[in-house]
Amino acid sequence: MNYRHMLSLVALGTIGTLQGQNAPYWQQKVDYKMEVNMDVKNYQYTGKQELTYTNNAPDTLKVVFYHLFLNAFQPGSEMDIRLQNILDPDSRMVTKKEVDGKTIKESRIASLKPEEIGYLKVNNLTQDGTPVKYHTEGTILKVELNKPIAPHSSTVFRMDFAGQAPVMIRRTGRNSPDGVALSMSQWYPKLAEYDYRGWNTSEYIGREFYGVWGNFDVKITLDKDYIVGGSGYLQNKNEIGFGYEDTGVKVPKVKGNTRTWHFYAPMVHDFTWAADPQFIHDKLDAGDGVTLHFLYKKYPEIWKRIQGDMLKTFEFYNQFVGPYPWQQYSFIQGGDGGMEYAMCTLIKGEDDYRSLLGTAIHELGHAWFQHILASDETLYPWLDEGFTTYIQDLATSRITGEAPFVSLYRSYDRYVKSKYEETPTHHSDRFNTNYAYSTSAYVKGSLFLRQLEYIIGEKQVEKTLQLYFKKFAFKHPQPHDLIRCAEEVSGMQLGWYLNEFMQTPDHVDYAVDKVEGKGAQTQITLRRVGRVPLPVDVFVVDKSGKTHYCYIPLRMQFGQKANPYSYERQVFPDWGWAYPTYSFEVAIPFENIQKVIIDPYHISTDIDRSNDTFQP
Repeated sequence: MNYRHMLSLVALGTIGTLQGQNAPYWQQKVDYKMEVNMDVKNYQYTGKQELTYTNNAPDTLKVVFYHLFLNAFQPGSEMDIRLQNILDPDSRMVTKKEVDGKTIKESRIASLKPEEIGYLKVNNLTQDGTPVKYHTEGTILKVELNKPIAPHSSTVFRMDFAGQAPVMIRRTGRNSPDGVALSMSQWYPKLAEYDYRGWNTSEYIGREFYGVWGNFDVKITLDKDYIVGGSGYLQNKNEIGFGYEDTGVKVPKVKGNTRTWHFYAPMVHDFTWAADPQFIHDKLDAGDGVTLHFLYKKYPEIWKRIQGDMLKTFEFYNQFVGPYPWQQYSFIQGGDGGMEYAMCTLIKGEDDYRSLLGTAIHELGHAWFQHILASDETLYPWLDEGFTTYIQDLATSRITGEAPFVSLYRSYDRYVKSKYEETPTHHSDRFNTNYAYSTSAYVKGSLFLRQLEYIIGEKQVEKTLQLYFKKFAFKHPQPHDLIRCAEEVSGMQLGWYLNEFMQTPDHVDYAVDKVEGKGAQTQITLRRVGRVPLPVDVFVVDKSGKTHYCYIPLRMQFGQKANPYSYERQVFPDWGWAYPTYSFEVAIPFENIQKVIIDPYHISTDIDRSNDTFQP
């Protein structure tokens, strides 16, 4: 059985399972066939798209929506206006200007000339061969259907479209900071996702994405000297010679000035490609039929150096989360930083090895937490960015030997002490500052899992992620799906944790309130200062140096974690949320107490460590 057919069966089985095991849950399906012709001189292109849409919803659809992302790169777009008004605009998207002794940041989009902007224009559109009415508003195309799409039926849309790749400003466009000619992400009219909440019609302002699962069959025609890499498997290697550079096979001669690259990407929710005539192409066997591809043109020594470490990272993610389902993954120099896409990433080249390594490790992690577990990044960016940052820190630690999460705790502490903290429940584009968005999504999202280790145990978190992967690969999981997996693994009740830590503005802060002698024993009183409840680890160290581990479960979790330490543990009665203080006694005379400390390894996100310790 060929791999494409096998993955298709997996996808079909997944959709069937969704409908069978939980009738209210469903997801849509879309298959694309596209042909695009790119003029590398003016960066304009034309395309034909045939899109087969399967409505698995219980609803009859009378309209559909497409995303036209490139329209954001025009003066006056919402992305442009947002740049002009947000307190801390992305430095890559603005220019600095001195006015009256003050530094002014101006939107780069605002000054784009007509030949520099991005655009996507729909020239005609039919549904099952009949023209339909449509109109564009910003980056969204609304289509009025002639024939409603009934539940569990399919329809075919055919479209002619034209586009222009903008000057590289954010993620997509031409002539990246490394001189890569074309970084083609968000480049085609993309059908919007429809789920139980309705259509996802968020204007593209620069944040995250949410897409429909399906298969992409894409043909790209452009100048014959260009090398193309991206999502999907190249179907015509023999015609163009790409992939045979290290085998001695002569690249076939091409009639005319163009080549057509034919790619097929099964069961993905996006398609991205990049092209440059000077790309160097390296390949690395990752085992189990998987190949890692590296396409780059700048800093070749560093790009070659990261390849072994990326193989180690790939192997770790497979073991820690679950098996990568496709036959290849490509690291491509392009874009303006690092951004994840289906079966590939675009990464800005770095002349600093650690910087490039960190970006590559992070972007590869997204293959699991966005392109296999495809949560809605627009609403739950922390579920992707945070979880990817979590496994990134673990993977980096294994390569460099450095302790994971240290910088994340520091970043979180600074964030809490700042005046910019916001609840992570905002839409990803609605945060007041980029600082609040990035810290909520990347840092707090990662610490969500790290602190979950404090509640249920480190090994149990690993098992939770593996169960999450097993249950929700090729689906659109939400935060409560992760929590249900953690509950199944741990046997605890954990809905409170999702609410308290990610859906409120509250913090963790526990204190040693009092320590006093009671005959041959010592009574210790703890106080919950912050509003987020947790179980509590307390170490009592006597003057002989012996450590006594005291564990106080949280009542609402209805369970207790296994002892994670080498010290003998004493488990005390659980602590109910409504009680602000909790007292317990240890069989040590007060005069023999050397120290009492809460959470000695600083696994929780306790925001005030100064009150965690008592020393007589």
